[in-house]
Amino acid sequence: MRRRRSASDGSTAPAAAADPARGIELRDVGHAYGERTVLTDLTVTLHEQRVGVVGANGSGKSTLARLLNGLVLPTSGEVLVDGLSTATELRAVRRRVGFVFQDPDAQIVHPTVAEDVAYGLQNQGVPPAERATRVAEALVRFGLDGHADHPAHLLSGGQKQLLAIAGVVVMRPHRIVFDEPTTLLDLLNTRRIADLITTLDERVVVVTHDLDLLTDFDRVLVVDRGRIAADDAPAPALAAYRALMDARR
Repeated sequence: MRRRRSASDGSTAPAAAADPARGIELRDVGHAYGERTVLTDLTVTLHEQRVGVVGANGSGKSTLARLLNGLVLPTSGEVLVDGLSTATELRAVRRRVGFVFQDPDAQIVHPTVAEDVAYGLQNQGVPPAERATRVAEALVRFGLDGHADHPAHLLSGGQKQLLAIAGVVVMRPHRIVFDEPTTLLDLLNTRRIADLITTLDERVVVVTHDLDLLTDFDRVLVVDRGRIAADDAPAPALAAYRALMDARR
């Protein structure tokens, strides 16, 4: 049985078991960067297939996204992924929740396309033969098979975002968090990435300023000044967001 060390007395205790039915739970979560509080008293459970998150710049939505796989830990409260705490089961959480950054250069770390897709699998200890098969499948799926040995930094912006997504999907997480995945893209590539997100089998949480991307989602959260100002189906949630922004013009 896998065990974890107790922080209090050095003893070991059985690691928590994952329960996918629980989804992602934020319990009285707050977060501050030094003296600046960015999130306050968030209590919400996310279990739908596709959840969108919108909010003005500085609202706290990107910090919320990073809380979901432990890139940021809460200053107060707790975040649980399938019952696993991001504070104490971080490795297991990150196996379950992948993260795609706004800027793909932030997560492309290897010189060639194929090497970059393989990177996460190497960290997971996937055997070489299986790793090669999964990388090849991912490159075909994301239209990058003709670029396997190409320098990753020479790809177009759209191709880099596809590479970033491929590098996450190949690790087979249960959920993927996207932090503004289309912000740096032109219209054509924005549409391609939007269409791709709708085809993923993994559950997704998408932080975005592209409201059209969310019209067919299951649920949308509106984050405003560190709190959830609306939580509803896309049409009413986005209407509430627009009304909120109109009131501040």
